[in-house]
Amino acid sequence: MGMTMAEKILSRAAGREARAGDTVVAKVDRLMGHEGFRLAGMVLEEAGIERLWDPDRIVIVLDHAVPAPDEASAQGHAVIRKQVEKYGIQTFYDTRGGISHQVMCEKGHVAPGELILGTDSHSTMYGALGAAGTGIGFTETAYVCATGTLWFTVPETIELRLRGELPPGVMSKDLMLHLAGRFTVEGAQYRSVEWTGDGAAGLSVESRMTMANMAVEIGAKFGFFLPDEKTFAYLAEHGLPRGADSSWEPVWPDPDAAYASSHEIDLTAIEPQVALPHSPDNVRPVSAVAGQRVDQAVLGSCTNARIEDLRVAAEYLRGKQVARHVRMYVSPASVDVYRQAMREGLLEDFLAAGAVVLNPGCGACFGKHMGLLAAGEVCISSTNRNFQGRMGSPGARVFLASPLTVAASAVAGEIARAEA
Repeated sequence: MGMTMAEKILSRAAGREARAGDTVVAKVDRLMGHEGFRLAGMVLEEAGIERLWDPDRIVIVLDHAVPAPDEASAQGHAVIRKQVEKYGIQTFYDTRGGISHQVMCEKGHVAPGELILGTDSHSTMYGALGAAGTGIGFTETAYVCATGTLWFTVPETIELRLRGELPPGVMSKDLMLHLAGRFTVEGAQYRSVEWTGDGAAGLSVESRMTMANMAVEIGAKFGFFLPDEKTFAYLAEHGLPRGADSSWEPVWPDPDAAYASSHEIDLTAIEPQVALPHSPDNVRPVSAVAGQRVDQAVLGSCTNARIEDLRVAAEYLRGKQVARHVRMYVSPASVDVYRQAMREGLLEDFLAAGAVVLNPGCGACFGKHMGLLAAGEVCISSTNRNFQGRMGSPGARVFLASPLTVAASAVAGEIARAEA
């Protein structure tokens, strides 16, 4: 019987054949830490651990509270800077990189076939490049820092075969929201997801990142796209060319791999979607909620603030104005994306339309700062979660949508579908 991507990667990491349901101790290829690393560092210090397993395999990016919005956040950053120095961690972006997952991918810290863990649940995004990425807690992070290993139960895999092409005006975020609505937030609980088929191959790498990022929103442990020429071109562009001397080795599922279930998705039938409060799986077509007044529109987060997303939104906004009663915030996913948007004139497009351009970071999505909502206010956002109270007052409501729908709604002053 053939093997899935999760089985192959965990088999390599464990040094033995590993099938769904097996428990293995796996060697970790890379560890990402954001502000949550502070707690892991404290565990290490309390345990008297002075040397880490491999400081060169650890990447630290501060992103959730940047710039520090309060004294507690500033103190947390200060602690992490001392931990980084103490443990000799060289790959430290501090507050100058952007959102951790975007930085990991665009700076060459993610490669196909690797096992990469992070102090953030949306580390599943690395599956867009064919890596096994998943989030872990601070005690697990401390253990990985000390040993370079972590135990896993090898997950079963759900295959989602994508057929056809998305219609004009429909983005991969719409597809992912559709899947969340269909399978619910627990539909892939502790399972791996593989997106296969010609529809998956037709998506851009950035669109795949959106979907892999939100794999965790349907409960998935991992979310994979199969490595292909688009993947290899992206990697080469970001410092990881494929060749005989490559330190990484992609994997693909075997034709006879055993799946827990397989589902075919017709992309041509997908229309713009929106997730209603207060869950990513409370999904309806945009047409079903069109006319809902919005007070704020957010284009940002690790889910949808890459250059592809900014281009789509800026093109729609060009020559238009954000509605007078709407606050629109744009936060590029990274400093590199910010610079690219600046070179292409996209930031000027946003400013001319009446939007406010923020620094790269998680502030608006995480609800720490940058655009908090008051009681009774409504926000439409390109972020990945709309839990009650996540973006400010528990009395506010957040709707999730694609960057295009966010832009169209900002102009209309209410939830609206962009005309193709």
